[in-house]
Amino acid sequence: MVLKRALVALTPLAGALAFPVLVPLLMTRVSIPVSLMAAVLVATVWFVLMLRTSEMPGHH
Repeated sequence: MVLKRALVALTPLAGALAFPVLVPLLMTRVSIPVSLMAAVLVATVWFVLMLRTSEMPGHH
């Protein structure tokens, strides 16, 4: 239960930090197409994790 609460709390933070750090880093170090693919992949995974770990009031 504690691990799930930590995951719920850290998921938005992890995505909000990973996205703006990873994409420009890949853009400067590798290439723009790779950074665009990473942006799509990170955004998709982040969105799915946010949906999977969301807590609805009154639902257990």
